[in-house]
Amino acid sequence: MQASCLVLDFFLIKKILKLIGIGIVSFVLGILLIGAVGSSLSLDRDFNHTRSTEQLPLYSNTYSTGEATGLVKIEANGFEFRARIANNRNNSLEQETVIFLHGFPTTSAMWEPIISPIASAGYRVVAFDQRGYSPGARPLDSSAYQVPELVSDVIAVADAVGADRFHLIGHDWGSAVGWATVMEYPERILSWTGISIAHPAAFSAALASDPDQQSRSSYFLLFTMPWVPETLLTFNNLAVLTSIFADMRPLQKEEYRAVFSEPGALTATLNWYRQMGASLDSGSESDPYIEVPTLFVWGNNDPSAGRAAVEGQEKYMNGPYVKLELAGGHWLITSHSNAILKSLLEHLDSN
Repeated sequence: MQASCLVLDFFLIKKILKLIGIGIVSFVLGILLIGAVGSSLSLDRDFNHTRSTEQLPLYSNTYSTGEATGLVKIEANGFEFRARIANNRNNSLEQETVIFLHGFPTTSAMWEPIISPIASAGYRVVAFDQRGYSPGARPLDSSAYQVPELVSDVIAVADAVGADRFHLIGHDWGSAVGWATVMEYPERILSWTGISIAHPAAFSAALASDPDQQSRSSYFLLFTMPWVPETLLTFNNLAVLTSIFADMRPLQKEEYRAVFSEPGALTATLNWYRQMGASLDSGSESDPYIEVPTLFVWGNNDPSAGRAAVEGQEKYMNGPYVKLELAGGHWLITSHSNAILKSLLEHLDSN
């Protein structure tokens, strides 16, 4: 009788635990479902989604060999890229071109504080919204966002605007793509300026061995997960994303909100993170040593980029190398545009 009771108790406990487990799983799934649905609904609350996308700056024209300036469409690599072009003197052979690469979660609008001064110094400026950010360059296949594909966009855009050789400037992910471009096509680059994100070999080494960089980059894990970061970042009308660029210019913030309100835009741009492992593998065969004249700008309070990678990259610099360390964070173009502009013009003029 006692044995029978024990058996019954065992099966009863097992059943209760099973029900509890099912309840917990259901609760978690329910919360996630509510978050996903709530994110979708809140994104378009009061038609914010509709209004935001309607406010996106429109192309003024398609780039050609004429004197296209302003916000234009560049057809390159099978895509249509939205780009800001300034001081385009009909492909003058004497005029040097500067190509700008933005990072996450911004667009070519991030360069607005320095576009006009650089154009006024005589350079043609080409700042384009990269793959995933341009509405006409948003492939569905996540593997299309590996760094070699992004590098091919840079070269294709340069070819489209007739720049056989050009100066290259990148920030954040744009810096990562820029380093890869410099290593793959050094003969095309007049000078290189990286902002915030160090040489990929030095950054990878810091990520593997430096606890400080590991802590700073811990958000990578979140951004590589499927659909979860989209839910978090779009919830309550992009509240989290909006907080990231809270200190930027009003027109910049409006454009960023509009871009990430577009269906598929956030997933496309997060795919850069999701393909990070494959991107690192594909770049492992490249010669890591840099012959191109390089300026590196770093904010020593940058929450995403620590000192170990910055100091570790010096051994890869075989050409002229200048480091500008600023008492600032990640968005240096916003907070330290004058200091950056001074060093940048000196760098461009001397190369």
